[in-house]
Amino acid sequence: MPSSRRLPVAALALVLLAVPASAVGDAGPVGGPWTGAWTAAVQRPTSKFYPTWSEKGFDGHSVRQVVRVTATGPELRIRLSHAYGSTPLRLTGATVARAGDGAALVPGTVRHVTFGGARSVTVPAGGKVVSDPVPMAVRIQRRVAVTLYFEGPTGPVTFHQYALGDSYRASGDHRADVDPGAYTERTPPWYVLEGVEVAARPGPRGVVTFGDSLTDGFGATPGADDRYPDRLADRLAASGDPRPVLNLGIGGNRVLSDSACYGEKAVDRFARDVLGQPRAGTVIVLEGTNDILMGTTQETRCTRPNRRVTAAELIEGYRILIRTAHGAGLRIVGATIPPFPSPPFVVGTYDPERVRDEVNHWIRTSGEYDAVADFDRAVADGDHLRPEYDSGDGLHPNAAGYRAMAEAVDLDSL
Repeated sequence: MPSSRRLPVAALALVLLAVPASAVGDAGPVGGPWTGAWTAAVQRPTSKFYPTWSEKGFDGHSVRQVVRVTATGPELRIRLSHAYGSTPLRLTGATVARAGDGAALVPGTVRHVTFGGARSVTVPAGGKVVSDPVPMAVRIQRRVAVTLYFEGPTGPVTFHQYALGDSYRASGDHRADVDPGAYTERTPPWYVLEGVEVAARPGPRGVVTFGDSLTDGFGATPGADDRYPDRLADRLAASGDPRPVLNLGIGGNRVLSDSACYGEKAVDRFARDVLGQPRAGTVIVLEGTNDILMGTTQETRCTRPNRRVTAAELIEGYRILIRTAHGAGLRIVGATIPPFPSPPFVVGTYDPERVRDEVNHWIRTSGEYDAVADFDRAVADGDHLRPEYDSGDGLHPNAAGYRAMAEAVDLDSL
């Protein structure tokens, strides 16, 4: 491992761009210290898998989104992202509340959100804003509803595609409605909302889980919060050492290549997504499956470039992530890549399984990561997922498989 612990210049630039001058400072006007309690990795507007509201945006709509927080504290604040906007985004108002069933809110818990003392705010194109502290007590594993109201047209909005739950939409200003009757539309993604932070007492720093669909939770139970990061948060809470666990997975994401549908490559988005999390202490990296598999598929808008990568190239990508994490004082845990089904299009002598085996051997034995989470051995039977852990496609675990992955993490390594 290189002796230098300095953050690369490119990574520093990403960190500086992540928080524009309009954002509230880390301590906030009255609260803090702040810790990340929930987050989602933001993506460019698209409707790759199913129709979404991201490309058209909103116009006279209230959008209600429910998230599960992994920190406890007396105040919270929200982060809104317009990372992929080309014009400023005008938010007319927002509320937070304890979530009930579906789009319902718990009566008596609705709080209006302000930004610099005002209920409305304009998010700059390519930027983000952080709200003022909201006096609302939250507890770990509780569900919080964030409702955003856009009076005028927004144009395309930044979002996270695979939320594994429902976001709700109503026509008109229904941000403070406790009754869910006006929310007649729903769709899976999260929109504009990038994070929820909690004013927490100093304690163990948070864990960031960074990766692709295996972190994002494809194959888990919709609405059940049983992805591997969710189960890891549950394990930490049950151990008496609760700490935030933040999910920064993007389905289809790759270490070395950008995608029009699956986000920027990991070596580029790592600094923005991971280093931007307040009070993060450890990051678990599970990524590389798509780099290997997309080199065996037919080229599409989403898979382009579908080049075949070598184990050596992937390892160099991981080393960039390791240097970036260490330069920011973060501990980094490398996760082995679970098995995948035999690809339909194999060209020449390229052997995807051999690449996976070589990468996993390096992760286990090189000592370059601070610790290892052996997800491959946790869910695999040789070069296949165990049947009891397979969601049905031979690639993504089911809820039981994600539990097994969470149990494979040595809590002391965090």
